[in-house]
Amino acid sequence: MKRTGVFVCHCGINIAGTVDVKKVSKELSKYKGVAHSEDYVYMCSDPGQNLIIEAIKEKKLDSVVVACCSPNLHETTFRNTAKSAGLNAFQCEIANIREQCSWVHKDMEKATEKATKITKSATEKVRRNESLEPISVPVTRRALVIGGGIAGIQSALDLANTGFEVILVEREPSIGGHMIQLSETFPTLDCSQCILTPKMVEVSKHPKIKLM
Repeated sequence: MKRTGVFVCHCGINIAGTVDVKKVSKELSKYKGVAHSEDYVYMCSDPGQNLIIEAIKEKKLDSVVVACCSPNLHETTFRNTAKSAGLNAFQCEIANIREQCSWVHKDMEKATEKATKITKSATEKVRRNESLEPISVPVTRRALVIGGGIAGIQSALDLANTGFEVILVEREPSIGGHMIQLSETFPTLDCSQCILTPKMVEVSKHPKIKLM
């Protein structure tokens, strides 16, 4: 079984104002497979990250769970932290106890219980994680644009002018979409065909655009 370290962030009062973070940390310290558990006021700070690195090395941890804010904000931060301590980056999981817990609750007891469950779930997940490495794959410089309205036409032209082969798909007999049906366009009050017709012609003649 993996030796997992759990690190619970206060996030100032963003989490600690609603969640009893010390209780969460204590509960996780008794959870199966957890070899180390502690809390800190700001895990994303340099001292917080150093705390994680030191614990990984001293406690010989092979996986990490950080209970904090959204992974959209700091998943990369903490995975890099784990990596700098010698772990595979994918042996780090985030338990979102801010946006998904403290920010949507007022009752501390219920919020703490929920935060504990979220963190335990992340612990179960990281236990099943495999060590992965980034891979490079060749990319074909070809794009599919669905819809031949003004947005699709402009997208196809922009892509084609940067060197991509473009397949522009339109279900109607002609491209142009709803815009071609308008007499005037806001805010200049130009006729729609004055704007659209040159682009339609450009699309039809562009060597890198295929209409379907």
